[in-house]
Amino acid sequence: MSKKIYLASKSPRRQELLKLMNINFELLLKDVNEDFPENLNPLKVAAFIAEKKAAAFDIVDDDAIIITADTVVILKDKILGKPKDNNHAVEMLHQLQGKTHQVVTGVALKTANDIFIFDCITKVTFNNLLDQDIRFYVENYQPLDKAGAYGIQDWIGAIAVKSISGSYTNVMGLPTQELHLHLQRFI
Repeated sequence: MSKKIYLASKSPRRQELLKLMNINFELLLKDVNEDFPENLNPLKVAAFIAEKKAAAFDIVDDDAIIITADTVVILKDKILGKPKDNNHAVEMLHQLQGKTHQVVTGVALKTANDIFIFDCITKVTFNNLLDQDIRFYVENYQPLDKAGAYGIQDWIGAIAVKSISGSYTNVMGLPTQELHLHLQRFI
């Protein structure tokens, strides 16, 4: 790829996925307020925040692309963000068990002249879970930095996910197939 790629994300999963895509990139880190209008359709929130993150960075090189992303979990039109503590994570996982939810990742690609935004939606259905399984996951993994309090690539993904319809990597935080297609526009 002839363009210089920057990933503006602290997410180790997004970094891992870009490496898996064989994309050389540098990290750009900045804290960006992730608030959004209360009346915004939940399906549009991830793209809104991804665009907000992209707007926070200045392009200094005409051959650069900055990638920003945000992932939300939606259950019955309610956004489940990152849990504030372990008890909140347990509560979220109890809400998700036995139900289908949507994982939406919004991605922004910023160049010197434009910001291109897209999103990806994946439906995930969880099995019913034992309380001891939920507590084991929360105590032994790191659900506090994950939307919906879970990582599909973690232990809970192996035992709780009954079905998935859509992009697996989207649930991890970056829809790699869609990203690859959209990056082709800029090469």
